[in-house]
Amino acid sequence: MIYLIDFLEHKDVAQTKIFSQLKCEIDEANILQLLAQKFIGGQEDYVVLELLQELYGIDDYAYVGHLEQIKSLLELGWITQNSFTPLKISDLTHLELLNTAVALTHSFLRLLEEGTLEMRLPDIKPYADHLEYLQDQFFRIELYQKMSGIRHSVHEHSLGIDRIQNKLALLEKRIEDRISQTEQEVVLDRFFKQKKLEPKEQVIFLALLKEEYSAGDANLREMNALIDLISLDEYERIKNRSLLEEGSRLISEDIMDYEEMLNPFGGITRAFYIADEVLQSIIHPQKKKKIRRLKLDMLIKEQDLFELVESNTDLDDVVLDSKTQETLQNLMKQVDKTVIGRLHEWGIKERRKGIDARIIFYGPPGTGKTMTAHSLGKSLRRQVLSFDCSKILSMYVGESEKNVRKIFDTYKDLTKRTKTEPILLLNEADQFLSSRSSGVNSSADQMHNQMQNIFLEQIEKFEGILIATTNLLENIDMAFSRRFNYKIEFKKPNRVQRQLLWEQMLPKNAPYEEGFDAAVLAEHALSGGQINLIIKNTAYTAATAEAPLFTMAGLKSEIDKERSGNFDSEKSMGFLST
Repeated sequence: MIYLIDFLEHKDVAQTKIFSQLKCEIDEANILQLLAQKFIGGQEDYVVLELLQELYGIDDYAYVGHLEQIKSLLELGWITQNSFTPLKISDLTHLELLNTAVALTHSFLRLLEEGTLEMRLPDIKPYADHLEYLQDQFFRIELYQKMSGIRHSVHEHSLGIDRIQNKLALLEKRIEDRISQTEQEVVLDRFFKQKKLEPKEQVIFLALLKEEYSAGDANLREMNALIDLISLDEYERIKNRSLLEEGSRLISEDIMDYEEMLNPFGGITRAFYIADEVLQSIIHPQKKKKIRRLKLDMLIKEQDLFELVESNTDLDDVVLDSKTQETLQNLMKQVDKTVIGRLHEWGIKERRKGIDARIIFYGPPGTGKTMTAHSLGKSLRRQVLSFDCSKILSMYVGESEKNVRKIFDTYKDLTKRTKTEPILLLNEADQFLSSRSSGVNSSADQMHNQMQNIFLEQIEKFEGILIATTNLLENIDMAFSRRFNYKIEFKKPNRVQRQLLWEQMLPKNAPYEEGFDAAVLAEHALSGGQINLIIKNTAYTAATAEAPLFTMAGLKSEIDKERSGNFDSEKSMGFLST
């Protein structure tokens, strides 16, 4: 404790052993000396007014002129506000400090005890194994986290960041020197060189790797937390976002991936993680065999039950009634960690990841039920397994019941083998959901009821997102209705929505006659699916003409055909905008 005693007892504070490291004026050092004496005497904090009056007296309010020195010590990081609601230092006026209690910081107390804040590193020697290398790298990430914390803290101080940056420079030089002396190859160092990762990309990767080893609360996985880690100011934050966007090296080369989730403020944020294969090669470098996650699209080829859907549109692209849109947004909020935490706490939801939702989309054909199901999958970053319910009927008694179980058993098997949880879409599920026969007079009625009972049982046990589409909600058996926690209506678009659909669906590069007006076309009461089909049929006709042209007359002709029932549009796709 020689540095402490020296600092407490020396009459000329400028002659103390630690003064040169304080980087402050003599008057400021005198304030620190008095605070240190009070601390040793058992007083942890001291009101600024009393502190300055003791040092400079009360005559003519001379002590007020020394408030600037208090603020300077706060900025240097030697003292801190001892308050439940501290203000950010840069926002503080001098007079606001007058009745504030201050205390010595951990850094200053350590300086008093050890005489230096410089990091003492062991002698340079080769790495014995990759775990030693990881230990140094994880310490490096901790320093980055400390700097990020200081930048966001109300107790921000430039000297604190400078000290950590000096430590970081020493540590990074030490890592470089140890690597140069290590004869055997270090797995992670080799990986960085193979992938040609830039220093900031390496820091992001190391931060996620540290999360994997520490099994923490995953706060460091969030996009803004990772950007803050490598950014000194707001300009760098904006610039560094590109490192975590689509098309970046870390994402495009399958080094990392992310999940999107709704934050408490209604926005979408991303949580990142290292790709499985990469992670295994780092954590278990001795295993030469690559561990691969089975891809869902490969397994789908082995069966003929489901169609795998990869949508190009998300919920923002689909034109929907405002109430329908609101219901879907509420569903999206289930991925919010705060919402999930509350449901766990209240005992409503078991502790498992992901959304649990059984949903009915109902409404006339062509109103976007199937398209919305596909788009919901893209918004949630999930694939969609689609099943056409008309396949379920069988001419053999007993086969339909087996097929119902087969739908859910196959879905469970696929999710287990791929470690994913795609959306299960049951298209045209009217026969599943319709009212059961009360008077069973035939084997067909008996089989139909048995099939529905099995379906009811499977829905009850289902975990994940299930969407069933149907045209008529009023025909649904009440027992089924109770099992679905979302019943979402799809209405035919109004005139404003129809105009938007025409404008978005009409091909942008096609030639149009003079005076062409989509607003006139919107007067016709059509569904999105009908508009889609009419445009396609008109395009085929126009493309075969010598002078190809989209005309109002040509479109009107196709509209008349559709409305007179000359061709079927019920299975056309839903409607969307860009």
